Amino acid sequence: MSERPHRAGFVSLAGRPNTGKSTLLNALVGEKVAITAHQAQTTRTSVQGVLTTPAAQIVFIDTPGIHKSDTLFNKRMMDTVRGALEDRDLVLFVADASQAVGEEEEKAASALRQGSKALLVLNKIDRVEDKRLLLPLIERYLKLFAFAEAVPVSARTGAGLEELKRTVVEHLPEGPAIFPDDYLTDQPVRFLAAEIIRERILRVARQEVPHAVAVLVDSWEETPRLVRIAATIHVERQGQKTILIGNKGQMLKKIGSEARQELEGMLGRKVFLSLFVKVKPGWREDPSFLKAVDWRAMVGSEDRPK
Repeated sequence: MSERPHRAGFVSLAGRPNTGKSTLLNALVGEKVAITAHQAQTTRTSVQGVLTTPAAQIVFIDTPGIHKSDTLFNKRMMDTVRGALEDRDLVLFVADASQAVGEEEEKAASALRQGSKALLVLNKIDRVEDKRLLLPLIERYLKLFAFAEAVPVSARTGAGLEELKRTVVEHLPEGPAIFPDDYLTDQPVRFLAAEIIRERILRVARQEVPHAVAVLVDSWEETPRLVRIAATIHVERQGQKTILIGNKGQMLKKIGSEARQELEGMLGRKVFLSLFVKVKPGWREDPSFLKAVDWRAMVGSEDRPK
C-alpha cells in the first residue's frame, strides 16, 4: 500500500472576539505562541504557529477578533484580519458553541471571502450540557456561509482537537514542508516577552485597565545563565498608571513576578525583569508608536523559540 502524500499549507483562524482562537492555536500547536485572557481582543496582530507531523505541516495564523474599527489602532487590527483571510489554503472560523448566532456573529461570518475554503469550528463545547443543541447551531451557521465541514471542539479540555487536526490536513494541498521541522513561530523573542507581560497585566488588573496598555521592551541583555529585560508599560491616563503600580507598588510587583516566572520557563534561564510605567496619551492613534509595538518592526530579536 502506498504512503499518503505529504500535505502542507497556511490556515487562518478567524471569528468574533473572545471565541477562544488564541487558546485553540496554543492547543493545536502544543506550545504557547499567543497570549490569552478573559477580556476580548487579547490578540492584536497576526500570530503564527506551526504544527509539524510526519504526514503534514500546518502553518496556523491567529488573528484579532472581527470587530468595529473605531480607532486607528482598531483599523490596523482589522487590516491584519483581512490580510490573514486572503490567499490562505484554509480558514478556521471559530465560534462560541455556548452562544446563539446574533448580529455580531453574522457580521463576523460575512467577513469571510465567498469562494474561500473554510471550516466551522464550534469551540467551548464543554460549556454546552446538551450536545444535541450543537446541530441546530451548525445549521444556523451553514446558512451564513458554505462551510466545508463543522467540527465541535473544546480548546480548554482538548475534546475534538485530534479530529480537527485530521480534518484540517485533509483539506490542505499536497506538498513538502514549508518550514524546518523545529520551527514553531515567527514571533521574535522580544515580542513574545512583551506579550507575556501584557498578558499578566490583563489577568492581574482585569477590567481596571482594559486595552489602553502597550508594552515595549527597552533593553535585553543575555548571559549563559541570566537574561536581563527592561520593559516599559505604556498607558493613556495617569489614573491607569496609578492602578498598575498599585498601593506601595504591589500591583506592579505582582505583574512582574508572574511575568518573570513565565519568561524563565520560556527562556530556560533565570530572568531579571525591570518594569516601568509611563503615560502616553492617545497612543492608539499615534502611527509611529503603533509601528513601534508591531513585532514586524522589531530589530535585533531574530531568535525564535524552538
